[in-house]
Amino acid sequence: MAAYAGEQGARVTAGALVKTLAGGAGALPARPVVLTFDDGFRDFYSRALPLLKQYGHTATLFQTTGWVGTKLGTRPMLNWPELSEIAEAGIEIGAHSHEHPELDRLSAAKLRDELDGPKRMLEDKLGLAVPGLAYPFGLWNGKARRAAREAGYTYALAIGNAMAKSGSDPFILPRLTVDHTTTMEQFSDIVNGHDSLTRRLDRARCKAFSAARRAKVGLRIS
Repeated sequence: MAAYAGEQGARVTAGALVKTLAGGAGALPARPVVLTFDDGFRDFYSRALPLLKQYGHTATLFQTTGWVGTKLGTRPMLNWPELSEIAEAGIEIGAHSHEHPELDRLSAAKLRDELDGPKRMLEDKLGLAVPGLAYPFGLWNGKARRAAREAGYTYALAIGNAMAKSGSDPFILPRLTVDHTTTMEQFSDIVNGHDSLTRRLDRARCKAFSAARRAKVGLRIS
């Protein structure tokens, strides 16, 4: 689970935020938060969705299409009827690739399969537009970014552990990581826009990892 951008009031999807940041129609709440969920585990349906409904919030769910109706280890994944119900509840559905690979290691042909296919599959199965992509593991490079644009997405999310701004590149939008180790105090800092020491360290680690990753992948390719 990741929270991305803003301060408070999770009533905006990632797609709506991107449109507004790009100068499109609509206005953001005074203190917006976008909640995003990756992969498509079934506990989004059984645990997160009821809470979102209870408190009047929305979210964006990025689904790995190759995992629909399966199990990842012991954890069940969402199936197509559940995804349809989630979409009908007003949750934005985005793509998270088909097999969850490291996109920065793929050939151009494999990138097309991993990005074009999930978009078409979700749109065909759910009968709705799928404007957004979340890069698996937050990994991307110039080739993956171009492939996302060419596949017809209007935005793509990375990680970055920083808040999005009006000048952010819509195909490498940053997010703030929230996982099982995040305390309620840390989550409060995130949604209220506090740049805590923990968040600064997360951002520094993310930058260091990205630099090391680019060097490693570049050496491998050469």
